[in-house]
Amino acid sequence: MTEPLPDAYDVRGSGPVLLLVPGGAGHPMGLGPLTERLSARFTVVTYDPLGLAHGRLGLPVAGRRVADWSEGAHRVLETVLPAGGSAYVCGTSSGGIAALDLLARHPRRLAHVVAHEPPCVTLLPDGAERRAELIGQLDGPGRPPAEGASATPMGVFLAHVLRPFTAHTHAFTAPPGRLTVAAGTASRGQLLHRTAEVTAGRLGGAFAEFPGGHLGTLDHPLEFADRLADTFLSSARTSA
Repeated sequence: MTEPLPDAYDVRGSGPVLLLVPGGAGHPMGLGPLTERLSARFTVVTYDPLGLAHGRLGLPVAGRRVADWSEGAHRVLETVLPAGGSAYVCGTSSGGIAALDLLARHPRRLAHVVAHEPPCVTLLPDGAERRAELIGQLDGPGRPPAEGASATPMGVFLAHVLRPFTAHTHAFTAPPGRLTVAAGTASRGQLLHRTAEVTAGRLGGAFAEFPGGHLGTLDHPLEFADRLADTFLSSARTSA
């Protein structure tokens, strides 16, 4: 049996633990401004589920199920959290799907989860059609390579993450007050904004809008970080 790869993550800052689960193939590229802003208020733990930023980009890809990512995130939390402690979690896009699965599997270790534009299209009444539409928009001939010296994170996402993650179905009710499903203000009228609203309603979470669009963490990192921090700290005041 092949030994599992060590979980890859980075830590910066101090304060309550905040786990970030990036979107795409989980590569945390471009998140520096966001994590720097958040690290003034939180211990920011950035999870790299496939190890792409830690020497595995271009190598054969393992861990392509939602459960692989969520259980890996749980192992990271068990490493960084004090006994009996709980963490805030923010997952974006495919990372949002993993964050929701983490909440379903390990709610006792999570203080609050924000899932930003998770492509949970199977929850929509027309989910099969919308999933086919989404895949058709993102994937196609000439996609970037997923392995070898010229591999890119987008290539890994399209080859190994897009299909299994958008096929994943969530069937749980979130603990009261511990889930926010978010969409970008610039995404209004788009598929993933609608999906976020439906997901919040189906899972018993709150719905909120965050700055920017689907890539708000990259395009508006400071504003996104402040909105995220306010969401978490407001939930802490409400539960106190």
